[in-house]
Amino acid sequence: MLAQDFLSFHEASRRNGVILSFGGDISENVLFSLGEVLKLRMRQEETDAGVAKRVFSIFVEQAQNVIRYSADRIQPEAEPKPGRVSSGMIVVGTEAERFFVVCGNEVGNAEVPRLRERLDHIAGLTGDELKRFYREKLRQAPDEGSLGGSIGLIEIARRSSAPVEYDFQAIGTDRSLFCLKAYI
Repeated sequence: MLAQDFLSFHEASRRNGVILSFGGDISENVLFSLGEVLKLRMRQEETDAGVAKRVFSIFVEQAQNVIRYSADRIQPEAEPKPGRVSSGMIVVGTEAERFFVVCGNEVGNAEVPRLRERLDHIAGLTGDELKRFYREKLRQAPDEGSLGGSIGLIEIARRSSAPVEYDFQAIGTDRSLFCLKAYI
């Protein structure tokens, strides 16, 4: 039964165009290793250099969002504290002649309305408006609670070939699974 279940999972992944998938605890070190695998896969497939760069950039941004903002994370007890280790999923694949990068991680339900509002705003901007918004955000202090420059979602939208898609699914009373998909 074990091999049959894994074979079914593998076949479903291939049918859905998955070329790289990871689920579990992720850190900057794991991100680096997955990035090397992704670059190798894209070279092997002879992906256009510009497309490969955009896929890789979106992959890194999405993985960093999982690492920085997942509500499911390991809290190190010992000093010195290692880098963040958070749980989530990230998948890269192809669909209808284009690449996609999708990630998923748990977020607190209190964060959902603000995140939904921000994503709706970003998804509704044109390319020129995204560029202006990006430049504006670069001149501002990071948003409260941001562990970066508050530009990651904007970067993903700018590098995508279509508006980003997102969804939330409640998990119990205090958390939701957040998924974000970008096409290249």
